[in-house]
Amino acid sequence: MTQQAISTVSPRPFLKWAGGKSQLIEQYQAYFPQQFQRYYEPFLGGGAVFFFLSQARSPFTAYLSDINTELVNVYQIVRDRADDLIAVLEKHQTNHSKDYYYELRSRKFRDPVKKAARIIYLNRTCFNGLYRENSKGEFNVPIGRYKNPKICDRHLLKCVSEILRSTQIDPNPFNSVLESATNSEDFVYFDPPYYPLNATSRFTGYSRYSFSERDQIELKEVFAELGDRGVKVMLSNSDCSFIRELYSDFKIHTVNANRAINSKGNKRGKINEVLVTSY
Repeated sequence: MTQQAISTVSPRPFLKWAGGKSQLIEQYQAYFPQQFQRYYEPFLGGGAVFFFLSQARSPFTAYLSDINTELVNVYQIVRDRADDLIAVLEKHQTNHSKDYYYELRSRKFRDPVKKAARIIYLNRTCFNGLYRENSKGEFNVPIGRYKNPKICDRHLLKCVSEILRSTQIDPNPFNSVLESATNSEDFVYFDPPYYPLNATSRFTGYSRYSFSERDQIELKEVFAELGDRGVKVMLSNSDCSFIRELYSDFKIHTVNANRAINSKGNKRGKINEVLVTSY
């Protein structure tokens, strides 16, 4: 592929991700800091905010991380071995079927390229693009209903690979950001698993590691410590009394989102979320 072909594609999330921020970027723009030299995103997920900032702001150094080692491996392979990854994904594209999906879902690979291709394939073909693991760390989402899913987006992967080339990507817990974000030149964006609004919305983790109320409190403590250092910190979460009380010492902004995932179609629609900033 020529560099010209790559340049015609804008960097954007290459994974479908529950709670992804692509739809909210327009509302977030007014709250992003104008100046920063280093960017940290400890709950990487689909990376929508990072991809937006990589185009909208002057160059910065990015440190991306997530506790989900499978996800981190995907990003590392897209960054470092995009051509090898594309070759495997093209095979998945050719062989895709219901039987192929469940056979591949049950497989385990040691080779990092095959592991990454498996995750991207499952993500592009599973129900609602969900990433969910059981307590054993096994991906357990059923196949989705897609007539012709685009499993290998060659142009996008090559474009994203270029953007990721200068980033550091590591499998770390969110509190590890305290080791490196130290001053006003740093911008940290937290997009944790949201605090559940009710008993039926307790999807608080996308891996075997759940995100508890205690974790939400620890995250607020990390947020506050970073803010005390002068670090610019932004966090998104559900709009509820628990979160509003937890972050009452900071600026809380309301944004509108679409509820994309619910077992009942009539429960999907507009819902408020909060955006918290330390600045």
